Amino acid sequence: MRSLFILILYVLPLFGNAQSPNSLGPPLVEIAVDNLDLISFDTKDQLFASNISGDIYLFSQEGKQLNLFSPARQGRLAQLEAGWTVNIFSFSEDLQEYRILDRFLNPLAEKGFLLADINLAKAATLGNNNVVWVWDESDLNLKSLDYLRNQIIQSQPLNLILNSSDLNVIEIREFKNRLFMNVPDTGIFIFDNQGNLMRKLEITDVNKLCYYNEHLLWIADDKLMAISLSTNESLTLAQLDSPECIYLQIGQERLAVISKNKISLYPTPDWIKALK
Repeated sequence: MRSLFILILYVLPLFGNAQSPNSLGPPLVEIAVDNLDLISFDTKDQLFASNISGDIYLFSQEGKQLNLFSPARQGRLAQLEAGWTVNIFSFSEDLQEYRILDRFLNPLAEKGFLLADINLAKAATLGNNNVVWVWDESDLNLKSLDYLRNQIIQSQPLNLILNSSDLNVIEIREFKNRLFMNVPDTGIFIFDNQGNLMRKLEITDVNKLCYYNEHLLWIADDKLMAISLSTNESLTLAQLDSPECIYLQIGQERLAVISKNKISLYPTPDWIKALK
């Protein structure tokens, strides 16, 4: 009987550990940025971050500042993307223009949308084959723009397709030849590379789109959530230690969690790498 009691004392903690939620653990480094706004990883886990004036900082994967780009015309960015192989893309709704920079934050192109017959760009993202996708709120059309020729290639009237005239689109991003449109109070719409609606993810209040393999990740109620893009299965991955976390982004071997004026940088945990 005594032996059974001792066995139970050893086994119960193991069950408790198996059922405990995942944790990110302590961060590798915490980076303070005044008026922090957007972040994005490049393919080498360098981290790009913008503030509300549109300045863009470049940090190493260890969190050391390497560079700073401050544009002549200041304006808050609505999009910052560094995950492409060569270029950095930024879009400012305030200025109604987009900018393409190289890896050292040298500007390569800076263009407004009015000359391309886009009257009110509310969201924009870089796509394959010299395309910039744009959500034009003036006519509720999703447009693809050849930025080399500054010419609209195609235009989709989404108020007809989605049967809605009130689309609060905060973000669009291309991922593996699909375009994701984030409408926080409605869900996430997925289009093919021609702008045709494929389906909708019934998840709301996603602050920023974040992908890892075939999963979309976001933060909700202080939990790190994921949904499979192939099966639609939703998962609770981890309980976050801080109640102030706003959103996250993931690189190759780094994960960044954003809170007010602070970036917490972590190694990408194995339980995220296990997502397929």
